Amino acid sequence: MAEKVQAALRCSGRKACRWLGFHRSTMRYRPRPVSDRQRLLEQAIVRMSGEHPTMGYKKITRLLRDKGYRINKKQVQRVRREEGLQVPPPKPRQRRQGVSTGLPQKAQYRNHVWCWDFMSDYTQRGGKLRVFNLIDEYTRECHRIDADRAIRATDVLEILAEAIRQHGTPRYIRSDNGPEFIAKSIQQWLAEHQIKTIYIDPGCPWQNGYAESFNSRFRVECLDRELLYTLSEARYVFDQWRKYYNETRPH
Repeated sequence: MAEKVQAALRCSGRKACRWLGFHRSTMRYRPRPVSDRQRLLEQAIVRMSGEHPTMGYKKITRLLRDKGYRINKKQVQRVRREEGLQVPPPKPRQRRQGVSTGLPQKAQYRNHVWCWDFMSDYTQRGGKLRVFNLIDEYTRECHRIDADRAIRATDVLEILAEAIRQHGTPRYIRSDNGPEFIAKSIQQWLAEHQIKTIYIDPGCPWQNGYAESFNSRFRVECLDRELLYTLSEARYVFDQWRKYYNETRPH
């Protein structure tokens, strides 16, 4: 550009640069030709980045060095940026949802609609407590409060089977989309026993209002009031509170 202005105006290079607002060194700059070594190195960077699209420039540099290339991470970063080979930001993971086999129902009679949910707490010694609650929405009776360090889908099935032996079979069970509740083993077992599922929409806990209300009362009246040191102690306290909730506490 400066040379063209200089030729057109027939002026010195200094005046041409001053007129364009350029530094005089730009007139003397000549780009270096790309060497064969540099070209091969850039090809190796592009090839390695294509083979490992989820890796950043630091790991690509390490892989190239392992193959004998003498290279620094700044070179790799520059080439990847120029070639548009930056690692794309991770896409948000879509949480799997359960498929309801029944329409939303308001409980009309005993064993019409049950609901279940999980809570978490800790013992005074720092041990994690996983608490599983099972409630009849019509009678408000709490059939089960089970506590353990971890409760898997198989454990949920055992608890549910025992509750059915004691109280009868519900027609519907309402729950959120927790992994235990949408497990294939759970859905298959419920289908075999002709129990329909009602999964609430993600991020809408009010659709499982009975469970949320029970959880709130249980936390305020029991979990926040008791100092629990062991799992066995927690199980005893929870069972005593469940009996109080069912037999004495007004609803």
